[in-house]
Amino acid sequence: MPKAVRYDRFGGIDVLRVEEVERPVPGDGEVLVRVKAAGINPSEAAIRTGAVAQIFPSTFPSGQGSDLAGIVEEVGAGVTGFSIGDEVIGFNQKRASQAELTLVEAGDLTHKPENVSWEVAGSLYVIGVTARGAVNSVTLKEGETVVISGAAGGVGSLAVQLARRTGATVIGLASESNHEWLKGHGVIPVAYGDGVADRIKAAAPDGVDAFIDTHGGGYVELALALGVAPDRIDTIADFASAAKYGVKTDGGTAAGPGAAVLAELAGLIADGHLEVPIANVYPLTQVREAYTELERRHTHGKIVLRP
Repeated sequence: MPKAVRYDRFGGIDVLRVEEVERPVPGDGEVLVRVKAAGINPSEAAIRTGAVAQIFPSTFPSGQGSDLAGIVEEVGAGVTGFSIGDEVIGFNQKRASQAELTLVEAGDLTHKPENVSWEVAGSLYVIGVTARGAVNSVTLKEGETVVISGAAGGVGSLAVQLARRTGATVIGLASESNHEWLKGHGVIPVAYGDGVADRIKAAAPDGVDAFIDTHGGGYVELALALGVAPDRIDTIADFASAAKYGVKTDGGTAAGPGAAVLAELAGLIADGHLEVPIANVYPLTQVREAYTELERRHTHGKIVLRP
């Protein structure tokens, strides 16, 4: 029997378990995928604790995860464009990607380019659509300056690269250990912490036009203090401040259809125009250890599970 991550109640990392489940059977329009890699995300931890239960209600026992890449195992009636053995990238709308086998709507899949690794492909959806949506939402133009907080994290590391592709000057807030990586991708690194406003002003003497907050913890207020207009600020982490000040929380909603975004980003990665840093890879059975590392919030890039 295939194995999958499950939990029976809201709680901390200790509620997670890996157990045997019934083999899924694809229905009309569904594809059964043998998962080769599944990225993990902070949003999944928030869902599991119940912190966002009003937005993302759970039915127990619950699975976990959206990101996935794998090989088509079976196809349901009415599926076109995918065949058994195809290598695919996709997302699971029922939060069940952290498993050996998972069912995916055919419309939520795209073909994986041969030279994109399983780890990168399997961690692309959440960060990809979120980063693309955040960059789209602040409507960057060539010659403008944007600041991105959490610039070396999962979403941030993609957002800085996508922002650079608009022709904007990008200032990335990150710990000094990640500054060389940022410089190597055409980003001006600035250390976060006390005095960050002065350091941003020194790096952007003509002012800041837009701000993307991927971390939370006061960056919306910082953006406003720097003179950025509310409609040029997007946060994916501080919804209370967004409601208070009227800034954007578009994230993935401004990205466009998920499968199309996956295809676009996978193509950029395959052509060497985009990089997804992989921080660590864990076997599925070590899901608790993977989320322990994730919740420290100091990783550069993505943490991935390999069933």
